[in-house]
Amino acid sequence: MSLFFIVIRQLAEFQAMASSKKVITREEWEKRLSNVKVRKEDMNKLVMNFLVTEGYVEAAEKFRLESGTEPDIDLATITDRMAVKKAVQSGNVEDAIEKVNDLNPEILDTNPQLFFHLQQQRLIELIRNGKVEEALEFAQEELAPRGEENQGFLEELERTVALLAFEDVTNCPVGDLLDISQRLKTASEVNAAILTSQSHEKDPKLPSLLKMLIWAQNQLDEKATYPRINDLSTAALEDPAV
Repeated sequence: MSLFFIVIRQLAEFQAMASSKKVITREEWEKRLSNVKVRKEDMNKLVMNFLVTEGYVEAAEKFRLESGTEPDIDLATITDRMAVKKAVQSGNVEDAIEKVNDLNPEILDTNPQLFFHLQQQRLIELIRNGKVEEALEFAQEELAPRGEENQGFLEELERTVALLAFEDVTNCPVGDLLDISQRLKTASEVNAAILTSQSHEKDPKLPSLLKMLIWAQNQLDEKATYPRINDLSTAALEDPAV
């Protein structure tokens, strides 16, 4: 059980107890926390889960040696997964598709939405590089047939092809497709699909715990004043303003 989860549980307990706004002193709060023992093994697993999911292979290997915490997947697969992600982020979508198929051909065979988004990213890169004729041919041959079968794909295709109608794409309504954020979005989708194919969570547990902490504190704010965590990077308790 992680420290964040313990804090969340304590917050929930206070929320259930408080019928009117209550003042919780730092001494009382810290005493409750100190009564709960956090297993180092659980904390280590949480750290390893984050390193593996986010692709920090060198850090994961070092942490494995130092803590004795074994990852739930082969660390060698992280390198392959990060190569795919890097290829998409660099605009080398064809290379990314090839790498995905080398890892596991079923990933794209069983995920038509992911494959469409990769092909859409290929189209975006052609437009970015000014290859108008090649872009139109690619859209007609590779994407249009998929758009005919799926209304959502068709709308995304039409939005992407609309880039060709503007000389200054930086000021066009669909110019966001050329932003780096679009590459990152596609790369994240591929990363999640690879993790799922490896029977691993597609998202690290730590950010979810932090979101739960924020939600729980917001709920408790209506019931009590208490030392809360305002800076998630330090997790330090701060006394409420009087």
